[in-house]
Amino acid sequence: MKTQILLLLLLGILTGAQTNRFFYEYTFIPDSNNKEDVKKEMMLLDINKSGSTYYSYDKFVSDSTSRADLERQIKSGSGSISVNKKGKPGEVSYKVTKQYPEYKTYLFTSIFRDQYKVREDKKPEWKILPDKQKIGEYDTQKATTNFGGREWTAWFAQDIPFQDGPYKFYGLPGLIVKLEDATGSHIMTLAGNKKIQAQAEEKELDVPAHARILGIGEKELEVSKEQYKKVWKAYVNDPSKNMREMMNRSGGENGKVVFKVKTAEGKEMSDPNEIFKEMDKRAKEGFKKNNNPIEPDLVN
Repeated sequence: MKTQILLLLLLGILTGAQTNRFFYEYTFIPDSNNKEDVKKEMMLLDINKSGSTYYSYDKFVSDSTSRADLERQIKSGSGSISVNKKGKPGEVSYKVTKQYPEYKTYLFTSIFRDQYKVREDKKPEWKILPDKQKIGEYDTQKATTNFGGREWTAWFAQDIPFQDGPYKFYGLPGLIVKLEDATGSHIMTLAGNKKIQAQAEEKELDVPAHARILGIGEKELEVSKEQYKKVWKAYVNDPSKNMREMMNRSGGENGKVVFKVKTAEGKEMSDPNEIFKEMDKRAKEGFKKNNNPIEPDLVN
């Protein structure tokens, strides 16, 4: 069985016509003060001859459905755009790409409505150990590294001929089958794989100007990790700043964009000052409950 899998993977590399999709079960604890609250997300690692992309399956489905709905609204020519997320958006909003052969790595993420493409300036430095372990149907070997503010243990399979893995990890002589940090709060385990047809690159949507105010159709801003950290810290210190600036640019209540927010109790608010207070409250509650990021060095 392993020989057949190896031959199929090699055939995919040689032809370049298909993408090798690997499914990883990502188990993580967002709040270090509440270790019983364990989240799970199915992540995808798509590998082709030019590179790889690591992203959430749920977010991919939600974004694809929302995009189709947005395209339908634009084609209708009504001039009205309703922005609603379709389906389960998933717990993981970021994606990571690697460009072969240099393994140039980027993290795609967002702060409020702004999209960022964060350049990775370091590569994992591995220590390969003699330890072996059978994980599922794969014979794996152990390796360790310090990366992003965490100590990581990886188990890689030389039978799978890709020097890649989940998130920003790569550089071992075989695909990473399992990856776990020293605290046990971030674990990625290979759950399956299949071959898919290479996907065509999405065309840029011709989005109306008033929709771009909401961040739709905006391109990612490429930044260094240090630049991203500064933006993130500014957001943590003043979560509603971007919203205030956006409402001022759009003309507030008398402009083309009207904002309404519902509290957890179901109260609807349209007064800007109330909205800002509610935004700050929600953001700060979110920061407290999401204090255990996969890469602490990126936000601390």
